[in-house]
Amino acid sequence: MNQTTAAGQTIIVADDDLSIRTVLTHALGRQGYRVRATGTAATLWKWVSEGEGDAVVTDVVMPDENLFDLLPRIRAERPDLPIIVISAQNTLDTAVTATQQGAFEYLPKPFDLNELVGTVKKALKAAARPRERAAYLDKDEPQTRIPLLGRSPAMQDIYRVLARLMQTDLTVMISGESGTGKELVARALHEYGKRRDAPFVAVNMAAIPRELIESELFGHERGAFTGASARAIGRFEQAQGGTLFLDEIGDMPLEAQTRLLRVLQEGEYSTVGGRTQIRTDVRIIAATNKELRDLIAQGRFREDLFFRLNVVPVRIPPLRERTEDIADLARHFLGLAAGGGRAPKTLDQSGIETLKRHAWPGNVRELENLMRRLAALCPDDVLTQAIVMDELAEPKLRAHSVKAGEAESLSDAVAKDLDRQFARHGEALPPEGLYDRILKDVERPLLTKCLAATHGNQIRAAQILGLNRNTLRKKIRDLEIEVVRGGK
Repeated sequence: MNQTTAAGQTIIVADDDLSIRTVLTHALGRQGYRVRATGTAATLWKWVSEGEGDAVVTDVVMPDENLFDLLPRIRAERPDLPIIVISAQNTLDTAVTATQQGAFEYLPKPFDLNELVGTVKKALKAAARPRERAAYLDKDEPQTRIPLLGRSPAMQDIYRVLARLMQTDLTVMISGESGTGKELVARALHEYGKRRDAPFVAVNMAAIPRELIESELFGHERGAFTGASARAIGRFEQAQGGTLFLDEIGDMPLEAQTRLLRVLQEGEYSTVGGRTQIRTDVRIIAATNKELRDLIAQGRFREDLFFRLNVVPVRIPPLRERTEDIADLARHFLGLAAGGGRAPKTLDQSGIETLKRHAWPGNVRELENLMRRLAALCPDDVLTQAIVMDELAEPKLRAHSVKAGEAESLSDAVAKDLDRQFARHGEALPPEGLYDRILKDVERPLLTKCLAATHGNQIRAAQILGLNRNTLRKKIRDLEIEVVRGGK
């Protein structure tokens, strides 16, 4: 990029290593960029939240905060800001986490300086392309992971309700089974509403240890509890001016419910360990897959809070109640799963009818996962009834040639699975993304078994796994693992 093209563009460099900041400042400056460099996450967040920077080059580990704890706030505040992650933690977990959190690119240290400069140019070019806001309510929009697609009467009713709610600040309660797309509805309300330029912050109550929920929502002061070594802002403060989405609200403990009720009534709150009242301006959208009236009858949910949250109820129907949408959804997911310039696989009519007859206990998410598997693993371009039925059937026990008395190692099992995948695709090779797919296949059962063994105690599970507790919580959310607390 020449001086003229780069004029006026600012690159934020965040790294606690002064030598790296110096090298990058000089290299990017020679390309005509204006560079702002910092060694702390706090300054990075300040500049980003103030609208500074056309791209960010940042390390993961900084003295005051880990980038992966900060990155969701950056993505909520400025979703189009390209972020290039550099790190000396050259692990699988770092690379996958960077990708999952929306980084434009991940470069391990030591990196090639020319490659990094080239990556910055690509990031700025990609960010400069005109991009329409994701049309969440458009049945042809391919941007979202679990899209609000559908021509069924049930979905048309939802579209009409959402259209009326877009420009209001009314509190909304979204109900529906797991996998129906409740968070997508909340995001649609935010993206098309008057708060669209402010943050959208999502909190899953079921994924946070009960003793930390109040701190997570309202923040805490230094010394408020054991381990609180510094002041931390809560999700209400992160969402100021925007939307706070409280998912699985039925899992919120009663003491936190009381504090939330006060916020809804008074419009203010205090941090854990704090005395000063903080005014808040957020739109609350809640969601649940439970029947809250049953929880009220059991004394597990406050009735007054229910009525404060249930101003506008929106029910997302399960997939089995809108089977006429299945074909459009399935084709959409097959299109998303196509990669490397290959045409997406197609479903013939017999395959579509087979999908319509399935019960779909996992709803749209289950359908998405099925289409991804078929797109990745099925060698046929046309998916027929036989192919779909075979994939929907219960997993079959596969016999492996293991000598009597020998236990097959995990490495052997993975190697054999890879042998099957490469043999299935022949010279064409498996589709892109194999690394992430194999990782998830191993991570999900590992975390699920460990959480089950500890009866949902995430602190103990994190110790056994050798993970930071926040890392475990994030993996639970990303892998959508259901945590069941308590023993039998």
